[in-house]
Amino acid sequence: MKLLLDSTRCQGYGLCQEPAPEQIDLDEWGYAQVRAQEVPQGGEDAALAAVSACPNS
Repeated sequence: MKLLLDSTRCQGYGLCQEPAPEQIDLDEWGYAQVRAQEVPQGGEDAALAAVSACPNS
């Protein structure tokens, strides 16, 4: 599974990072940055929750 971020749609809410702090960092302005596109084994539920938490997904 891959976790991809469309940075043109990110509004900096930071909600995606809460369920997946191991996979998503926030920059100094609160915009999301994916650490690695490949989701580690066992991290699938967190990645899906991060996508669901985004108001722009």
